[in-house]
Amino acid sequence: MIAGCSKNDTTTETVVAGETVKQHAVAGCLGCHPSSLDPKHDFACDVCHGGDPKAGDKQAAHAGYIPQPAHPDHMVGVCGKCHAPIVQQAATTLHFTVAGEINLVRQAFGAKERLASLTNIPQQDEPATKLQLADDLLRRRCLRCHLYSAGDAYPATRHGTGCAACHLAFNNGALSDHRFLARPTDQQCLSCHYGNRVGADYYGRFEQDYHWDYRTPFQVKAMEERPPYGVGFHQLSPDLHQQAGMACIDCHSGKELMAGERGLSCLSCHDPVLGPGAPEALTETEGHRQLTIASTGKRLDVPVMKDSAHGRYGKKVACQVCHGQWNFADHGNHLLRQDSPDYEPWQALTRQGSAEIEAKLAAALSQGSADQELTMADGITGRAVPGVWLQAYELRRWEEMDSCLDPQGILQVCRPILDLHLSYVNRDNEVVFDGVTPVAGMPPMQPYTPHTTGRAGAFYRQRLLGVSLP
Repeated sequence: MIAGCSKNDTTTETVVAGETVKQHAVAGCLGCHPSSLDPKHDFACDVCHGGDPKAGDKQAAHAGYIPQPAHPDHMVGVCGKCHAPIVQQAATTLHFTVAGEINLVRQAFGAKERLASLTNIPQQDEPATKLQLADDLLRRRCLRCHLYSAGDAYPATRHGTGCAACHLAFNNGALSDHRFLARPTDQQCLSCHYGNRVGADYYGRFEQDYHWDYRTPFQVKAMEERPPYGVGFHQLSPDLHQQAGMACIDCHSGKELMAGERGLSCLSCHDPVLGPGAPEALTETEGHRQLTIASTGKRLDVPVMKDSAHGRYGKKVACQVCHGQWNFADHGNHLLRQDSPDYEPWQALTRQGSAEIEAKLAAALSQGSADQELTMADGITGRAVPGVWLQAYELRRWEEMDSCLDPQGILQVCRPILDLHLSYVNRDNEVVFDGVTPVAGMPPMQPYTPHTTGRAGAFYRQRLLGVSLP
């Protein structure tokens, strides 16, 4: 088969090695873009992508073409034709707006108002205040894993935008199949939830150090290759639920991620008294409780809480304080915006967890190009802005399960989410900000839920020392 824009299917004959070979040209879009569709989406390409499938040349065929119809800019008008109101609803959820994360960081650097979405973060090419510096950090360094972006250019982190981020499969950095997934696999989840973010820990992955002197085990070959997720990882113990075969969406359903409904908790399955919040796939017969995994149909026995510690501490202590096996503890997160071309100190830190920065830093450090001015794209609009954000940590560990009280007075596992130190050197090599840290009242250690569940172990009481009981 040969590809080509044609109003009609045509057949031509070519003589190859003395034999006549018939070649068929496919009409319309599929002539250049062969693909397979699932039954529910098996309709003409232009229904979603626009353009003119009857045109006889590329330019005419691509008039009005929408390359990413599921992108947030188009999804209501395209996906919403059939899937309203869920598409409109999804655009307001925390999973889509990332409002929780961005407002936490902005508040730490002086913001008084809350933003509804990442798209509302102000743009400032030359930050003059601490908050403006934090906003530039968010837009250009932090916000690479969200639904407006196709993800970092690593083999396992490319994904679709908008609805397609979860519902289309990518492999090795490219779209692998145009058949839509009703149930996203963990591969889609991990294309955003990689590195030291909740999700990677479910698979027992802890990101290695950026500095090559501290990246263990040290392997010369690994230094030359680009790991699937940008930086290699230490393989630790996966979550007990992952070991049992449960996928991310067995707990985090579409109702939670796309409709903003309250998700499942540990009590949803393990409370001795089965309540209305239990998943539909959970059944109980004569005290024997089982959960059916939707993706595989496998049935798992579900234990209920019997230990007396649950009754004593249950209302004061989060489950993961005792049941978390390890956690992310990245202390001293230093982020430098550098507009002046002085990159020699970063020779040992060319792993940055950003494909764009790694490529540009490597070019700047190569012979004859160390004085070039670098730019970095805005993670939302894609616009190139002068200066790059470079990153390094003081200490990365997983052994200690740190804890802190949340606003409701519940003891939670915590991690140094706000242990941030922001600096800015302008193009004149002047230090505008040096090691700016969060405002008073915003402690570095913040509550979170590690996905590293396991048995509590013999020494769980050591984690409860100092807990005041009524």
